[in-house]
Amino acid sequence: MFDDSLIAPAPRAAPVPGPTAPAARPRPAAPRIRTLPGVYAPQEDSLLLASVLASEPLDGARVLDLCTGSGLLAATAARHGAQVAAVDVSRRAVLTARMTLRRFGCRGEVRRGDLLDAAPDGTWDLVVSNPPYVPAREDDLPRAGARRAWDAGRSGRAILDAICAAAPARLRPGGSLLLVHSEVADVDLTLRRLRDQGLEVEVAARQRIPFGPVMQRRAEALRRAGRLRPGATDEELVVVRGRRAGE
Repeated sequence: MFDDSLIAPAPRAAPVPGPTAPAARPRPAAPRIRTLPGVYAPQEDSLLLASVLASEPLDGARVLDLCTGSGLLAATAARHGAQVAAVDVSRRAVLTARMTLRRFGCRGEVRRGDLLDAAPDGTWDLVVSNPPYVPAREDDLPRAGARRAWDAGRSGRAILDAICAAAPARLRPGGSLLLVHSEVADVDLTLRRLRDQGLEVEVAARQRIPFGPVMQRRAEALRRAGRLRPGATDEELVVVRGRRAGE
């Protein structure tokens, strides 16, 4: 049984004012991507971020995909003419992403390691990520297994906060960071973190989806912790954009 006392309660902070969010984008058809066992297959969050990514000016851009998983985002950028690098801590994810790039006839470098520490040197026009963001029963991150793809500490922000802290410094002037995560990981806090790093922030897309298997198992605990509204059977996915000012 999942113990709701082990999930950190939602922070009580005032929402950050920002631009009005656009309507949810139509979900593109799921691409035929094969993943190795234990690697996160493309789902609604990945597809929502991919639809936003595809609308960016990618031809010739230098793009970094953090927590690449299946490699969907790296392949999306590469197919639109970007110079792509991707990073994941999972060996199987690295292999899967390399297979995905090859399958779509794309070039890109895929490295195994911890976020920006494993990325190639230099700055980027665009950094994208669909990181683990589901609140878990403990702060220690899984070192193996399927939970590695979604468990993110009791707050759900272990990876998100690391990206918000490190990625802005690796953006070129005018470059952007695109992050997707669920409302359960505190969208307002992501906006504040990026604004504190000097980025111009906005919500680029929203989409409500029914709970998947992981959220179904944890929904009651998350409701009791104040991270979901009472009686909720769905969640909102949000794509956040942080842009570094141009020169």
